[in-house]
Amino acid sequence: MERTEASTKHGLINTISVAYNKMLLNPAYKYAVLLLGLPVNLVVLFFYFVQRTKDTYSSVRDEIKFELIASGYRDDLRAEIEEQSLRKHAFFGQEVKQEELKRQVDKITEAQFYKTLLERTNEKLKHSNQKRLTFAGTFTSLIKHPLFLIATFIPGLPMYILILLYGNSYLKYIFERLVMSMFVILGVAVLVFTILHLSPFHPAANILGETATQEQIAAFNKMHGLDQPYFVQLWNTLKGIATFDLGKSFSGSEVVTTTIASKFPITLTLTIISLVIAIIIALPIGIISATKPNSFFDYTFIFIALIGLSIPSFWQGLIFILNFSIKLQWLPATFNPQNWLSIIMPVVVLGTGLTAAVARMTRSSTLEVINEDYIMTAKAKGLSQRQVLLKHAVGNAIIPIITVIGLQFGGMLGGAAVTEKVFNISGIGSYIVDKQFIPDIPSIMGGVVYTAITISLVNVMIDILYAFFDPRIRSKMKQY
Repeated sequence: MERTEASTKHGLINTISVAYNKMLLNPAYKYAVLLLGLPVNLVVLFFYFVQRTKDTYSSVRDEIKFELIASGYRDDLRAEIEEQSLRKHAFFGQEVKQEELKRQVDKITEAQFYKTLLERTNEKLKHSNQKRLTFAGTFTSLIKHPLFLIATFIPGLPMYILILLYGNSYLKYIFERLVMSMFVILGVAVLVFTILHLSPFHPAANILGETATQEQIAAFNKMHGLDQPYFVQLWNTLKGIATFDLGKSFSGSEVVTTTIASKFPITLTLTIISLVIAIIIALPIGIISATKPNSFFDYTFIFIALIGLSIPSFWQGLIFILNFSIKLQWLPATFNPQNWLSIIMPVVVLGTGLTAAVARMTRSSTLEVINEDYIMTAKAKGLSQRQVLLKHAVGNAIIPIITVIGLQFGGMLGGAAVTEKVFNISGIGSYIVDKQFIPDIPSIMGGVVYTAITISLVNVMIDILYAFFDPRIRSKMKQY
């Protein structure tokens, strides 16, 4: 039991040491780990300077440097480099300028001299079993002492969390994707706000009407902060997004966060149901079509898929309402949360294009791998057609399919406004459309940015699925 605890502790310290050394060599993490662990790094820096006075590296380097200069190595090296430069200029018939030649020769000589000095210093230290003192090495030696880890645990907690994330390849992969998503969301917020700020529509004039006086417009702008400079408004908006507090809408004085929280679930539910149904239908059809190319089924599928991709969603929704609601009276024409039948037509309309796109990509991707050598080998081993498809073909064809699903999900979530308008669904899409002509900046920013957050999280999940299905990505993750 004690051995197990000791080995676990040693493994944790070794993981922290190795990850810390790697992070200092990585520009993307170097400054983050130094800033997050500033109190700890200041202590390490103190010990580094104390031990540096006893470090033999400098004395060994100075000794070898004196020997090289005394032996005339630097002068001989300079003469050799100057002769080579003169020969090169003479060969190409170039005119030699003495000042420029001297500057080039001196630069090359110094670089070559210090390269030789470094090699000989390291070689001598290696033979004497001595190591060069470094900042990372000082941290490694200190972290091995339990008292140092205990004393620095609280002040260095953010740094240690980041180090442990970096030390685990899978957590690092997810963490980097989340950080990238944050920058994407920030970019979306800045871009959307800038477009709304430059919009020719004036919120005060649109809401108060044509009869509004200049005093009323000025009071409206002051109340909502529209009289402030661009950067002040942008900062307040970004702060509101981060704290989930965008204030009240210009029109109706609704609390934006509360309104979005009530409208976003129906849009997300509609999109997820459409996505699941589309995947269930599209994957088998695409695989079967790939296994029977140029057959009647294949041609029929291609024809139907092209129709599905070509039909405008608003037209399809109106046709559905005309036939299934008005003529046949099977389904309700508008959405009603109390009646589950009312969600059938919106789901079918929203999922039609996705089903066609995923099925086509499944067919195309499966066709690419189905004739590969490893598929032929699997068939030669006597595996059934089903085993070959499920174990070998689909696993290698799934990455492009996952990509299409992720992209289409984002498109569905953003493009659900048309479907919501047709079926009178009070979702986030129709909410943004209604608010954009004012323009109601807090409402639009809330709807767009929180939709972008959802899409970014879905893209992170897609990236994780890449690593789950593709061993090449997993092996590449472990290399860094």
